Amino acid sequence: PYALSEGGWLSLALLLLVAAVCCYTGLLLQRCMDASPAVRGYPDIGALAFGRGGRLAASAFLYAELYLVAIGFLILEGDNLDKLFPGTSLSLGLRGAALVVSGKQLFVVLVALVILPTTWLRSLGVLAYVSASGVLASAVVVVCVLWTALADGVGFRARGRMLNVSGLPTALGLYTFCYCGHAIFPTLCISMKEKKRFSRVSRCALF
Repeated sequence: PYALSEGGWLSLALLLLVAAVCCYTGLLLQRCMDASPAVRGYPDIGALAFGRGGRLAASAFLYAELYLVAIGFLILEGDNLDKLFPGTSLSLGLRGAALVVSGKQLFVVLVALVILPTTWLRSLGVLAYVSASGVLASAVVVVCVLWTALADGVGFRARGRMLNVSGLPTALGLYTFCYCGHAIFPTLCISMKEKKRFSRVSRCALF
């Protein structure tokens, strides 16, 4: 919603474009992984294409992306939870001196502690249930927004802007963030029982 408010209604074309590009590149990634049974991730693809230098370059970009996306996720969750629970703080006593952690910093630490165990999983099959809960949460948000608009009398009177050129970079960045799962595509493909159906998963992600 924030991306839409920043870029305007016509910025939805960017969302569709990003979705189509990510779907197509996901299919290309599957072809790369099918090229050799030894390919199990981006470093292997880089090595297959460009040798040792390709492996190092692919690894550097991959780990940089994973690190930056994780940081962005923690900041996003910290901001959202701080708005939902304003004024929350935690006091820790350390040898007579109290360490107070509050606001966004507290929620960033808590979210990091909750998410950390999921990084130790070698198979993404377990995360399918977490993904399903995310879909359910999105559905609940949509129902809540519609309920607020219809039952609480807020309505749909705000029309918004058709196009805001100055807000397009922000909108594009947020739309792209929605499709930042490419980093785990190789692991996802390897974790599937029927790897040949990965193309169907990629097409479903388009919608």
